[in-house]
Amino acid sequence: MKKISWLIVFVMTFFVITNVAAEEYTYRVKVKNDNTNLREGTGSNTNRVATLDKFDYYVMVSDKLYPDTNGHKNCNGDWYNITYYTGKNGYVCSDDVEVIKSLVTDEAEPTNECEQSLKDAGFPASYWGGLCNLKAAHPTWTFQAVNTNLDWAYVVEKESGCGKNFIQASIYDKTFIDTSCKKTSPGNYVAPSQTGVAYYMDPRNFFTEKYMFQFLDQSYDEAMKDKYLSAVVAIISPTNFYKMHKDNHIAEYIAGITSASPIAMASKIRNELGNVDSLINLWSGNYPGYEGYYNFYNWGVSDDCVKKSGTTLCGLNKAKELNWQGLETAIKDGAGSIAAAYILVGQYTNYLQKFNVIPNDVSKRFTHQYMTNLPGAMSESKISYSTYATNNLLDINLIFRIPVYNKMNATIVNSSNGAVESTDNGLGSLEIATLVTSSGFTYKPGYLIGAKEESTVENLKSKLEAVGGSGAATVQDQNGNPVTNGTIATGYKVVVANQNAQETLTIVVKGDTSGDGKINALDLLQVQKNILGTYSLTEAYALAGDTSGDGKINALDLLQVQKNILGTYNINE
Repeated sequence: MKKISWLIVFVMTFFVITNVAAEEYTYRVKVKNDNTNLREGTGSNTNRVATLDKFDYYVMVSDKLYPDTNGHKNCNGDWYNITYYTGKNGYVCSDDVEVIKSLVTDEAEPTNECEQSLKDAGFPASYWGGLCNLKAAHPTWTFQAVNTNLDWAYVVEKESGCGKNFIQASIYDKTFIDTSCKKTSPGNYVAPSQTGVAYYMDPRNFFTEKYMFQFLDQSYDEAMKDKYLSAVVAIISPTNFYKMHKDNHIAEYIAGITSASPIAMASKIRNELGNVDSLINLWSGNYPGYEGYYNFYNWGVSDDCVKKSGTTLCGLNKAKELNWQGLETAIKDGAGSIAAAYILVGQYTNYLQKFNVIPNDVSKRFTHQYMTNLPGAMSESKISYSTYATNNLLDINLIFRIPVYNKMNATIVNSSNGAVESTDNGLGSLEIATLVTSSGFTYKPGYLIGAKEESTVENLKSKLEAVGGSGAATVQDQNGNPVTNGTIATGYKVVVANQNAQETLTIVVKGDTSGDGKINALDLLQVQKNILGTYSLTEAYALAGDTSGDGKINALDLLQVQKNILGTYNINE
């Protein structure tokens, strides 16, 4: 299976996936219960890191069980160590999760009937674990492989063009942001990195109930005709637009759509308009000069148009242009426009509407995408899943059409200029971690920790190249400029490579929070201010401030920095 070097999963609304500590298998946990605690240690008396939701999906650091340290209070079993997000691990009680084992490589032979059926359907081996787990829980579900005949690294590169996709600037994982692309989108959206794009594009990151629905075929299903109304009501009833138009038969109009699945259209409307009144001008029918016109699908509201005219005028001008006057007309004709523009031309799932990788017209590949919001398909999937679950529809015959790419073992790496670099060895990231640790440093996804104060570039390179061979390391300063001599500092980057893989790691010199390669009064002041809350150390600089390695910056770290300056203690010994 492909490794995304520092790729992680969180479902917040989202969830994260990273590397695996195994040569043949990826181990994930699927959360079985809502409000499951992720803790710092292996006991219910340890601090809570986060609360996990049912059907969240996380990669395990290993498949090892760790003994309970609190007398099995609130946890009958032992504990698994999982990756929560970049640089943050936690422990989850085994009572609350189910372990799913997937092959890393795609070159393997089936070992059971389910795997054989998936192979026959065209799915590579790295898909089998997650899909077989779903098939066991939902035997009426059908999985169809959609062979794109495209190489994975090529697809990610094409979808990573500056301005093609956007992601919230507040995203939990900053490696998902491409700081080299300065384009933005209204609502505090910024450009995603290639690791971010690869995460949301990789179907294998979403083989759990509430995220599978982005692969659901959105075509109209006559067998569902009598069930559509109750499902539509379940989707839109929490929204203000439903409350305003309930007596105007809005649910009936949506349920009466025949050009596409009413459930898919209801989910799309809710995802576009939200639950509150921020876009009320598009759905009230009362905006001056546009009385009676509605745009429930946010159709035609492009980023460029919004920048020029604002959301209201973009949406209502499009509604007037298409004569979407009256609720029923606006809802049914809007769905017809989406069906004609997307579902009937090869973009028949939320995933394919977001990532147009197999259009009927190949000239439109990687264009004509319904939304620029990178996690948009995943967000709509959660709404659809909730609807099917609420209406007891999970046991009907649902058809999921899932893209398959070539060479999915490729490692996606963000270089300093945002360009993609890839290899075809699924174990590449593990090899880089081994290279780093064998050189005497500590490897953390995205970081090389343990370079000593006032250590030189030459010294760092020689240690890495003694293990990895000539050319195994190239160093850059905090601005991405190549560096061949001088002192190493926190925030520098080193590109570590061997014949199979390459990864860019940010260097952390413990105690050097200022990034000048020395531990002095400025670092002491920054650590003190961080503790007082008047200054914030983040990312590599926060790791540098945590000199004791306990995951916190506190009085102990302050004391260690002070003693290092006085010469009575050496942080980097």
